[in-house]
Amino acid sequence: MKSLLLLLCSFVPVIAFGDRAKPNVVYILADDLGYGDLKSMNPEGKIKTPGSDQMAKEGMVFTDAHSNSAVCTPTRYGVLTGRYAFRSRMKKGVLNGYSTYLIENGRMTVPSFLQNQGYHTAFIGKWHLGWDWAKNGEKFDYSKPVQNGPKEKGF
Repeated sequence: MKSLLLLLCSFVPVIAFGDRAKPNVVYILADDLGYGDLKSMNPEGKIKTPGSDQMAKEGMVFTDAHSNSAVCTPTRYGVLTGRYAFRSRMKKGVLNGYSTYLIENGRMTVPSFLQNQGYHTAFIGKWHLGWDWAKNGEKFDYSKPVQNGPKEKGF
């Protein structure tokens, strides 16, 4: 009887958590945003931020996060791949608007990992990780689709 009770108890966590919905995951990466710029982090702040304050109140907040760089491209690369940007072909600085994509083909990214786990992903905002622009001779062909952007990297 004791063995049966132990066996049944071992399934309680599986039953209790088996049908739970997956949590939403939202990354907000803002250039030049200081710790005191959001009311949720600084109640004395002068800018009203009700949307981010509500997300902070109802969700999870990282109060001791650190950037791997002082500029945007390596920070975005690090957040999406979990790697230091110096491990890529870019050793310093930022990419310009016509640079080729920085995230290597086949490289696992957080969004591609989340898609493999059944999540739907989306990207809104500044990419700044390069693109694969179509060219017509030496010039860019703006009539063609841009490749190797957010969609090809898991969004």
